[in-house]
Amino acid sequence: MTGAAQMLTVRVPQAVRKHRGGRKLMIAPGSTTSRCSSAADTTLVKALARAFRWRRMMETGRYATINEPAAAEKINSSYVSRLLRLTLLAPDIVEAILDGRQLEGMTLPGLMEPFPVDWARQ
Repeated sequence: MTGAAQMLTVRVPQAVRKHRGGRKLMIAPGSTTSRCSSAADTTLVKALARAFRWRRMMETGRYATINEPAAAEKINSSYVSRLLRLTLLAPDIVEAILDGRQLEGMTLPGLMEPFPVDWARQ
């Protein structure tokens, strides 16, 4: 073995795409990873976690009203109320959100809107 160091250069083609939440995602050509299934929407996942935590605290008696978690978090009680509605989503929808498999366009702002009346008929 000689004392001379050898240099090896490796070039990997890749694309940078903006992902949900403003994050950038690196995708190699021919990658089998789907852009939609690569990661869950962290904003939506955090909102679900907060909502289920607040619901659990209300069910166990730590909070008696929606105003109490709002005061504790220093946020508007209306926001707490709208976020708590996320706990009423079907379990398969919650699971899809946690796995990053929710329908395209299913975002926190969209879910904060009143639920469509048509959902009650299905």
